[in-house]
Amino acid sequence: MSYASASANAHTSLSTTSSPTHAEAHSKSSISSLAAIWASRYVRVVNAYGCSQPKYQVENPDELVSEAGRSRTAAQALKHLNRSSAAAWALTDDLLSDEIPKHGIPLEAIDPWQIAADTHSLFKLMFQAYAEGKPPQRLSVIIGSRFGKIRQRHTAGDPRVIGFMSMHLHYTGQKLLEKLSPLERSLVHPYFKVMDDHMYMPLRDACDAAANHEMDSPALIAVQHLLAVSTTIARSVCNHVSRVHAGYETYSGRLISPTVRTSSIRDVEMFQVYLCLCTLEGHLRSVQRELFPLCVMLYPQLNVSWQLVQDMLKVLRWEMYDHLSPKDMQVFLPHLQALTEMFSPAVFQPSLTL
Repeated sequence: MSYASASANAHTSLSTTSSPTHAEAHSKSSISSLAAIWASRYVRVVNAYGCSQPKYQVENPDELVSEAGRSRTAAQALKHLNRSSAAAWALTDDLLSDEIPKHGIPLEAIDPWQIAADTHSLFKLMFQAYAEGKPPQRLSVIIGSRFGKIRQRHTAGDPRVIGFMSMHLHYTGQKLLEKLSPLERSLVHPYFKVMDDHMYMPLRDACDAAANHEMDSPALIAVQHLLAVSTTIARSVCNHVSRVHAGYETYSGRLISPTVRTSSIRDVEMFQVYLCLCTLEGHLRSVQRELFPLCVMLYPQLNVSWQLVQDMLKVLRWEMYDHLSPKDMQVFLPHLQALTEMFSPAVFQPSLTL
């Protein structure tokens, strides 16, 4: 269940003059500030992930992290990209095909060939960055803008299509990981997480919205503060919810399993990013058009109960109070309250359930 995009460098192409105006300079400064928070977050994620992984002695780590080793890993994975993509679409279709008529999504809004082509291009960029030894936070800079454009293209006709694009990208990554050795998986996994986060979360939109604020804007300052601690908050929320719902089984396994925990943390981060976007834009349209339909489409299929979501939002509020100042919380509260009400038990009574 993460933030603004990765670096001002990823957005310099938006400038059309060689001598930036005051507004343009402010825009770049806003984006750079959020980008720095986003990039530093990935350093912490990568370091934490490496410390938590079991150590395998089957392979030589020094050889695998060398330029030649990274290139071989990338080449090995890319050999399986077409087949993994096809298998991923089969899984996506099996998971979500019944949701198309239920949600009234026009069939022409979903283009499997374009989704597969975009997924293919993103993984090629990712493995190119991996082979060249670029760190995950640098990957966020390299592909952040591309992800934003792809998200906007697929959601232009119907925002709910993001569910199909996101699941296809996620399943493709899972299939590719199966082709790698355990140690290779531990090295590649953080890069896949960057991709998952960028596809599920409106990071480009958050950057664009941040650029419309003055540097002393209370909304921008509050967003910066939340993004700096969003991963810490997400982990605490998931720890609490998994304790309360010990033994709960989702479609992918128990809440405490590594795969489900990673997805759960991403989802809590996703809710925080949408909360930030609403705060920066001053309205709830992104939640109404994207987040809420995405959850209604995916969570029942993944056996994620609304009670889990409601408990997550309750703990999220506690954690935000613990990590943010009263001034920052005052900025977030209207949208946080609205978000909580949208996922309240009353909404999901049998008579109102989609």
